[in-house]
Amino acid sequence: MDIWDLIIESIQTGTVIPKPEARSDFRVHHFGMRRGEEAMVYTIPNNKNASKPYQKGITRSEFKMAFDRLQSDGHLTRKWWAQNLSDCAKEGGCNFTTIGGIFEILGKAAYDGRNQGYRLL
Repeated sequence: MDIWDLIIESIQTGTVIPKPEARSDFRVHHFGMRRGEEAMVYTIPNNKNASKPYQKGITRSEFKMAFDRLQSDGHLTRKWWAQNLSDCAKEGGCNFTTIGGIFEILGKAAYDGRNQGYRLL
């Protein structure tokens, strides 16, 4: 089973995504399309209007590339992510911690600190 299939099977709408420094909840909103590809769309807090959270998404291929890197290197760093998943990075730094948070939920990774990123479990 590839990582996307595991995400689809294991992660439910409404799931809170673990974030190392967030003060408000980031939640899985739905699975749909983003940048022309299957994606997991999630909400992020809107400090100006709490009733209208923002939405961002991470595509199937972005999750796959990040997981492949985590498995091959043992770590997933923000530097690697920004260089290799630039479209994902352009959407915002919270996409990095969302990828890592989903991997944490799945028991595949653990947060290793701001400068280290996530390590393979």
